[in-house]
Order: sequence, then C-alpha cells, then structure tokens
Amino acid sequence: MNDLQVLPATPDDRVPVARMLELYQHDLSDVWDQDLDLHGEYGYALDRYWGRPAHHAFVFRVAGRYAGFALVDDAVRLPENQIWLAQFFVIKKYRGRGVGRAAARAVFDAVRGRWEVGQMPMNVAAQAFWRRVLGAYTDGRFTERDFRDLHDDRWHGLLHCFDNSVHEG
Repeated sequence: MNDLQVLPATPDDRVPVARMLELYQHDLSDVWDQDLDLHGEYGYALDRYWGRPAHHAFVFRVAGRYAGFALVDDAVRLPENQIWLAQFFVIKKYRGRGVGRAAARAVFDAVRGRWEVGQMPMNVAAQAFWRRVLGAYTDGRFTERDFRDLHDDRWHGLLHCFDNSVHEG
C-alpha cells in the first residue's frame, strides 16, 4: 500500500490511539471478557507507551488519516523472548487492503529481537492473519505454541514466536 505510513506515536497521537483502542476493544468484546467502566469506556493503561524504553506505540496512517495502531512492550510470556506485540489494530475501512500486513512488517522492522505475538483462543481470524503475515515475514521461520488447553498463567491462547534480530526485512 503506497500511501501507508507507520510512524512512532507522539504525545499528540495519544488521544486518537486511546479512541482507536476503544474501537479495538469493542471489536473484540465477543472474545475478550471485559466490561465498560462508569464512563462507558473499556479503558486501557496507555500512558506507559510514552516514556518507557522498552515500550513503543505506532500509528498507521493512510493518505494522512488514522488507520490503526500497534503497541509493543517487553511483557513477554516466555523468558527466552524480548518483545511482546501487546495490541495491533486496523480500522475496518482499511482491512483486506494490505494495510495490516504492511503495518506489521514495518513495526517488526522498527523493533528488532525475539518477538511474541499472541492471539486469544476464540479469535480465529487473528490466528489466520498472523500465520499468513509471520509466514511471509519470516519465510516460515516462526513457532506456534498452543496454550489454549493448558492451565498456564503465562498466556491462554496461541503464541507465535520469531527472531528478527538478523532478519533483513
């Protein structure tokens, strides 16, 4: 997608990211057990993505308009990894147009190391998306671990892991 920009989020992007997070959480309300607060919001501890070294927020823009975001931090589930894709969202208008695939590649290229990308057990669409994206990005060199049926506090769902510290993108 030629008019896609994936940019580090600035403090000026905080409110738009927070609003997109509400859309994201609403989209996942059938697979992510959460409720609205007293203000009618899901809420998300977003401030940590500005000012902590291992935390990164990215915004996606298409033709200058917000199209999604990614939040990356170091809250990995497995000790051998370094980077957790905490949240990844593309606004519905831009889905199916290659925005997610291109944005994921740009985010991965921006932060190098041993990654984890998790999907909730019932989010079958996300599982298929990440298998395709990671397969293409890593030339099939990623692992998939299934934590759905395990009584494991680290994660409940699928976990994809890969190392792009030497990947040429």
